[in-house]
Parts: sequence; structure tokens; C-alpha cells
Amino acid sequence: MRVIKWATIALSVFTLVLTLVFFAWWAMKDSLMFGSEKFDQVKWMQAAANLQNECKRGDMAYDLQQNILVKGTPKEAVAILLGRPSYDADRHVEYDLGKCMHVYHGLLIYFDENNKLINSRISSH
Repeated sequence: MRVIKWATIALSVFTLVLTLVFFAWWAMKDSLMFGSEKFDQVKWMQAAANLQNECKRGDMAYDLQQNILVKGTPKEAVAILLGRPSYDADRHVEYDLGKCMHVYHGLLIYFDENNKLINSRISSH
């Protein structure tokens, strides 16, 4: 009976630690995967046509999302900064980041009814 009790406690602690590690990784995954380079507009524009580097824009995505794209920025200013998006809908646009870590990613940018930036996120496809 004691063995079962200790095994249950050990399994509970292991599950808790594993859960904490997973959520810590999840919270930091964008900075770990996409945070290695500062945003450079010229490199960003040139990378759109680059077929040699699979993760063509991914290295700049985190800096762009965290430090450059500010809430309230007009949609026109985002387009001037980043160029033509890969996908353009009424309230959001997406820029192709390439195939990073064996998965295709995009930078989604959302706008409100006044075409002001409200949110951005890195998505996987």
C-alpha cells in the first residue's frame, strides 16, 4: 500500500514538473525560434524572393513583433514597412516567414475597423 502511495505522489510531482516545463517552453518558444536577429527592412524585402534560405524571414519575426509593430500603427504604415503581404484580408494580413524548424510559419497582423494595428502573432501552418 505504501508503494502505491509513493508511486502516486511521484507521478503527481513528475506530471506537475512536466506541465510547468511545457508551459515555460510555450511562453518562450517564439523568442527561442525567431529571436536571433534584429529587424532589417532591406533584408526583409529581399528575403521575400529568396528561395535558398528556408526560414527566410523567421529570424527577424520576433524582434519585429515585439519591438517594431506597435498597437495603433496604421495599416498603410505596416504595408510601407513590410511590403506586400502574402495574404491580405479585410481585418488581417499575413507575411510568409518560410519553413522554420520543419514547419511553415507566418506573421499574422490584425487591424481594427479603423485599420489600426491591434495584435500580431507568429502562426504555424
